[in-house]
Amino acid sequence: MPKTAKPNSAAAAKPLLLGAHVSAAGGTWEAPPRAEAIAATAFQLFTKQANRWAERECADDECTRFREAVGRTAVTKTVSHDSYLINLASPDEALRRRSIESFVAELGRCRALGIDFLVSHPGNYIDDRDAGIRRNADGIAEALERVPSDTLLCLETTAGTGTALGATFEELAAIIAHLPAALQPRVAVCVDTCHVHSAGYDLVNDFDATWARFGDVLGMERLQVLHLNDSKTPFNSHRDRHELIAEGSLGESPFRRLMSEDRFAGVAKVIETPKLDDAEATDRRMLERLRSYVE
Repeated sequence: MPKTAKPNSAAAAKPLLLGAHVSAAGGTWEAPPRAEAIAATAFQLFTKQANRWAERECADDECTRFREAVGRTAVTKTVSHDSYLINLASPDEALRRRSIESFVAELGRCRALGIDFLVSHPGNYIDDRDAGIRRNADGIAEALERVPSDTLLCLETTAGTGTALGATFEELAAIIAHLPAALQPRVAVCVDTCHVHSAGYDLVNDFDATWARFGDVLGMERLQVLHLNDSKTPFNSHRDRHELIAEGSLGESPFRRLMSEDRFAGVAKVIETPKLDDAEATDRRMLERLRSYVE
């Protein structure tokens, strides 16, 4: 087994950006109190129902209530995850156009609510990988141009199932490279530990090499969000099945290093682990476990 790094004192001294994906049931303003209940300093939410095309705008009173609710907590970083239906890489022009419009609407809600990061899956190319990368980049460019915003788009790594893009750092870099130069600073990366493990990046036995590769291909400054999830499936399985922290095939070691090393201290960390019978209690237990790796 590889040795795990001891907590870095510099990392421990910085504010801990850690939380979970929490429910926005009842209104987006209900998410911050749920984050506070688990002692989160960052959280992720859906600004609409993730499995429906129906779009909505955020009225001024909703935006005010959300911002005030965040202000009453210790949260310093907020994250939205866009709809699972969006596929900017699709060769089906009707689906792609619908996806672009949904993506534009999501960016608009993030701007209105003052969300820091929008996490988005790169989509499925279906026919040709290079064509899918170009379609994805063109869709992102159109949406970013239509919605000027301080919200940073974070392309999420994927497990490499089927024709999904984003299973390699090179694919994410190619999407960003296809964007107009003026838009590239508005795009960053979200690394999901379960996804990269399932895609073949060995965070357990080759942690440093994995991050060296990320740095070489994308640059560490692009890493703005981490989804901390263990995996129910083995290494290189190309399956996306999240498990509780340190209870899956990743184990404790990678999470201990991600929590304790200074180079990850400024990255917002969000868990998307199973909620079991009590979401609040389970999330609190997982976050306490992660904090113990620093303390």
